[in-house]
Amino acid sequence: MRAATLALALACAATPAAAQDQCRLALMLAVDVSASVDAAEYRQQLDGIAAALIAPEVVSGFLDGPGPVALSIFEWSGRFQQDMLVDWTLVTSEETLTTIAERVARRTRQHEDFPTALGYALGFAADRFASAPPCLFQTLDVSGDGQNNDGFPPGAAYEHFPFEGITVNGLAIGGASRGIEAYFLEEVIRGPGAFVEFAASHAEFAEAMRRKLERELRVMILGGLPLPTGQLPR
Repeated sequence: MRAATLALALACAATPAAAQDQCRLALMLAVDVSASVDAAEYRQQLDGIAAALIAPEVVSGFLDGPGPVALSIFEWSGRFQQDMLVDWTLVTSEETLTTIAERVARRTRQHEDFPTALGYALGFAADRFASAPPCLFQTLDVSGDGQNNDGFPPGAAYEHFPFEGITVNGLAIGGASRGIEAYFLEEVIRGPGAFVEFAASHAEFAEAMRRKLERELRVMILGGLPLPTGQLPR
């Protein structure tokens, strides 16, 4: 995988003009809205995403790297409760981010009494990546405050759905302990450079989301090609 990434980097470096137009990252946000998330916490999550998307550091991450980023956002809870908030959108301006943030902030809750079917959410996301614009990298960004308790687990999703080339990062929302962070580290994240951001409560969700997006969007230059830091060859 690392050798293939390096080969791709060197190949694209030979055509810098094309690299400027190539989508560099398809980024999907998956938001937990299961029964463990109450009305106030739901609002904190949606408002937190909206605020993070227009934070100066995140705007810079979206717009300052060579090539645009494609963004998609969905909510998940039970086995068959996955709802798109934002379908794949190529972010080419600050106005695009503002429009997306406003749409997220206006969202009203559709489900509140379903369990935590994390495996199903991962499977849904893998299928949605099939319709993403062609981008150099693909990252799924999963947030949640509980372990899978309905349907097949994350490991089964990774075994049976097309996750080749998709990095999965996590935002674990804790409580009295950091047990959920350990669960995300052991069971959820996947791929080179994958990481977990931790929020001690939903009140800290906005800041954790901002940190995570900034980290995922940060780029470095390798032979003329921008690479997300989590995907750098080692």
